[in-house]
Amino acid sequence: MVDKVNGHGRQVSFILEKTGTPYTDWMKIRVDSKKGKQIYSHRMSVVEPVFGNITSNKGLKRFSLRGKIKVNAQWKLFCLIQNIEKLANYGKIAA
Repeated sequence: MVDKVNGHGRQVSFILEKTGTPYTDWMKIRVDSKKGKQIYSHRMSVVEPVFGNITSNKGLKRFSLRGKIKVNAQWKLFCLIQNIEKLANYGKIAA
């Protein structure tokens, strides 16, 4: 059995000022609502495949550059590649 060392496995919690509830509880309520489930299910079909494609197929598991500006530029290049491939595969954007 491995004992947990201080600092491992801890969780940071932020409290909402007006309600006094932690952000995590507030988000659980929002996601579990009827509207939240609808929004989240839409996200799973729209956003998540893009991240999966970029990480698995394009190999961006870590940024190879350092610094916020360079990382931002690298991320934008991967997004540009994603969008160009989407245009190439599915045709022109409807105007």
